[in-house]
Amino acid sequence: MASAPLIVAPEEARGPDPSPRIAWCDASDRSEWDGYVASSEAASLYHVYAWRDVVERAFGHESHYLCARNAAGRIVGVLPMVRLKSILFGDFLVSMPYFNYGGIVADDEVIAGALAKAAARHAASLGVSHLELRHDRALLDWPVRSDKVSMLLELPDASEELWKRLGSKLRSQVKRPQKEGATCVSGGIELLDDFYAVFARNMRDLGTPVYGRGFFRHVIETFHERTRLFVVRLRGAPVAAGLVIGRRSMLEIPWASSLRSANHVGVNMLLYWSVLEYACDAGYDHFDFGRSTVDAGAYRFKKQWGATAKSLHWHYWLKHGGKPPTLNPSNPKYRLAIAAWRRLPLWLANRIGPRIVRNLP
Repeated sequence: MASAPLIVAPEEARGPDPSPRIAWCDASDRSEWDGYVASSEAASLYHVYAWRDVVERAFGHESHYLCARNAAGRIVGVLPMVRLKSILFGDFLVSMPYFNYGGIVADDEVIAGALAKAAARHAASLGVSHLELRHDRALLDWPVRSDKVSMLLELPDASEELWKRLGSKLRSQVKRPQKEGATCVSGGIELLDDFYAVFARNMRDLGTPVYGRGFFRHVIETFHERTRLFVVRLRGAPVAAGLVIGRRSMLEIPWASSLRSANHVGVNMLLYWSVLEYACDAGYDHFDFGRSTVDAGAYRFKKQWGATAKSLHWHYWLKHGGKPPTLNPSNPKYRLAIAAWRRLPLWLANRIGPRIVRNLP
């Protein structure tokens, strides 16, 4: 996309104010892009330019990265977008797919509006059905979905203080798997096989196609200083696992799973306590448990640790108007497919799952 013309001509983008000018960004702009992202409190980890490499290598998707520049040529706003295109799920743009965050980061609302306008124009020129921008605030006056929340926990300076906060009931739930002989280890890519064995089986059991192992390898290799794997073992076998990613004062757990066969022991409690213990002692101020639906089981699980909900605002440009799409397992039209997927042999689910899930945002 680096050689494509500007989406908005300079004179139209500028108007009476000579900024912003909307332009494409490519690898030659990587350093400047990342410098802007690093300086912005509103930016998420998923705005870092390296995610473009991860998504393109792991899934083969086209990326379309926009930036806004002021009169001096300095970046004052960014918008990463990825195009997902399939027979099953359609043709659309997302910022950012596979993650909870993305969307526009800009110095002010005027710049944000210019980026949104340019992105919508680009979506229309491509002929995609919709454009989805994932924000954690009400940034635009577009159609919006706000039925999901992030669950965030403010962390004390030391894990001992958090342990005291949990209360006796929760502490006993953490201790139970330990009494059964469960242990938790953490590390890097050497734990990927154990992590993936748990994650892939759990996704099959949930009726959800699984990401390929290579995706996680790309994430860990690209962000090795930010990522860490946690694996709970029971009688020597991995039964729960999670991958955490840190940025600034926040540690996030985008992917975590446990085996149904071990859930009665409470291995998930040991996994999350181990992650929280690490987060405190590593100096993080906040922990992001990830996305949830209010009052659903996962929401209640996260809330018991003391997490509070922050509404997500996913904004949409829609080619034909109407309601925002719901490409997720809660959509009733996918129930039969989910039930069928749960009955697949694990080897088959792992073989065909990555080909399907690459097109699920």
